[in-house]
Amino acid sequence: MAPVFTKQPREPRSAEAEAAGLCWLREASPAVVEVVAVDPVANTLSTVRIRESAPNRGAARQAGRELARIHLAGAPAFGAPPPGWEGPNYIGTREQECTPTAQWGSFYAEQRVRPFARRAHDVGHLDAAGLGLVEQAADLIAAREWEGEPARIHGDLWAGNLLFGPEGPVFIDPAAHGGHPETDLAMLALFGAPHLEDIIAGYGEVSFLRPGWRERVPLHQLHPLAVHAWTHGPGYARPLVAAAEATVRLLREG
Repeated sequence: MAPVFTKQPREPRSAEAEAAGLCWLREASPAVVEVVAVDPVANTLSTVRIRESAPNRGAARQAGRELARIHLAGAPAFGAPPPGWEGPNYIGTREQECTPTAQWGSFYAEQRVRPFARRAHDVGHLDAAGLGLVEQAADLIAAREWEGEPARIHGDLWAGNLLFGPEGPVFIDPAAHGGHPETDLAMLALFGAPHLEDIIAGYGEVSFLRPGWRERVPLHQLHPLAVHAWTHGPGYARPLVAAAEATVRLLREG
């Protein structure tokens, strides 16, 4: 029997939420960690324990291929939670809305960017001018029609949630929902995933990245930067504002 890792998060129903996300993503790829058990009463989640090893370029390329397969599995709508899950959705320890929405721009602006930027401002981590720039970027995102169908995304894909074991890459700790595939790649870039270019190359072997996706990276980093500006302090305000400025330039010129 494989060794098991058990966690007990503090947030209400967080274990169930994570289990629902993991099972949904694992339908598309065996590179998602396997859920062994979830206890709603104790709020515990048990998964197969991953014996970590150093990442290499081949494993990174495999991670990209598997991520593309997850995205291609699709979702019912932008903002849709895992099917059958009606409880909360968390990014880290913070709850976020997951209301199915027809247009990605309005979902991303209203359910991901604005709420966290406003909370960062409320606690004094983002000044009024900075919030104004983020709001301006959100307005432009919401107003535009974006191509593409809802992808099944991890939703919290920083480098620490992509492990590498003896059998290859393993995705853990998702905030899974229907979203834009570039969002996962942008978060990998933001927090320094190892061998990122190999991940991207592997992704391209399975799925298509639309022209200009690299220029849109700051746009897709607005959400995680806003979350961190709220939860981790004003040090994240500067990169959040820089991403907002880049987004405004991009969407005004495009």
